Amino acid sequence: LRRPSESDGAVAQWCQRSGTCLPLPAPFARKARFPTSIDNFLRLPPPPPPPPPPRRAAGLPSGAPSPDGRAGDPPVRRVHHLPRLESPDHSMIAFCPNTTEVHIYKFFTDKWEKLHVLAKHDQIVSGIDWSRSSNKIVTVSHDRNSYVWTQEGQDWVPTLVILKLNRAALCVHWSPKENKFAVGSGAKSVSICYYEQENNWWISKVIRKKHESSVTSVAWHPNNIHLATTSTDGKCRVFSTIIKGVDTRGPQAGASVDWKFGEQIAQLDLSPTWAFGVRWSPSGKTLAYAGHSSMIYFVDDVEGSPAAQNLALRDLPLRDILFVSEKMAIGVGFDCNPLIFAADETGLWSFVRYLDERKVTPSTSKASQLSEALGKLYGQSRQGSSSDTVEPSKPRGGAHENCITCIVPLRKGSESIVKRFSTSGLDGKIVVWDLENHITIPK
Repeated sequence: LRRPSESDGAVAQWCQRSGTCLPLPAPFARKARFPTSIDNFLRLPPPPPPPPPPRRAAGLPSGAPSPDGRAGDPPVRRVHHLPRLESPDHSMIAFCPNTTEVHIYKFFTDKWEKLHVLAKHDQIVSGIDWSRSSNKIVTVSHDRNSYVWTQEGQDWVPTLVILKLNRAALCVHWSPKENKFAVGSGAKSVSICYYEQENNWWISKVIRKKHESSVTSVAWHPNNIHLATTSTDGKCRVFSTIIKGVDTRGPQAGASVDWKFGEQIAQLDLSPTWAFGVRWSPSGKTLAYAGHSSMIYFVDDVEGSPAAQNLALRDLPLRDILFVSEKMAIGVGFDCNPLIFAADETGLWSFVRYLDERKVTPSTSKASQLSEALGKLYGQSRQGSSSDTVEPSKPRGGAHENCITCIVPLRKGSESIVKRFSTSGLDGKIVVWDLENHITIPK
């Protein structure tokens, strides 16, 4: 250190005892600030403490492999997003246990046994669809790729499909004729993939321009040309996906063959929040989707003059919808219980009831739950919360104990009415429902 001068622009007081420059209070010290001692000037902050070792869930074996194959981490016991679909004959099921793999199980007499593991993706699998006629499985992942799996003997052979995406793929669905499939993504776009016989590969064409946010779900119209999408920008859109050489003119297509590929047919601005779970009715006359504001929307005559009905829910939002007939739909979501909606003779939709009736005891009433939650929150704010003890959540008393994220129909042959369907959710469960034992299905 040197003695400051007037040319330095700072007036300092020299301390003979410490041999350091002690700056005077402002406004005298204008440009330079000097440390009180050379030790303080050179002293570095202490290094941060090492992170604590990961806690192991109670009851898990030591050294159990994790989903990514590393030893020592607990395996995934709960499935966070469970895309899956049953085989055409309903004897097998494919699902992703929150990893990069797809597991195929088959039911033998009294138990399910794992037959195959489809392992090609580099990141978590976010969508699966199993075609009914061609017996092909399509998978998409956060790695922005897609694979079409074809069964050859006892093995499943993958075929890579380049989706031309720069963000994760989020959902996938086969078209009714199973000659195309649509992939929604976080890249504000939808990829329409089809098989080219001449070159023996899958080609993707991307619809990029209209979406303003991530595409959360896709649904094919029965005419195999119109595609409905929902997005986190709150809008539901309908596009034309007609491809020359793939789609043919037919009586069911109607005027849809006049639209060009990627042209927007309709845009529905009904939801002020994220939109999920778009579905068409069996005839294609009604379109339904859910909003994250606990709303469900039914829209008739989308291509002509749309007529919409907004139905507000008293409880939590929905994540997926399924039409079991032309006048009945099932909604699933954060209530952990399927909801039944039905339309009357005039076409007015209304909520009927929950499918899974649960017995409510005085100890599980809403008042006691609110008091318990407030007491727990107040106690944690006064005494602090410990990260070493985690209280398990109480069972809800129904088939599902957490949000239901997926609903899949189980049809037999060419029947138009869905009598059985399956649901899966964040609790890692797959539940099969039989509507004939619960409610009369209107045609």
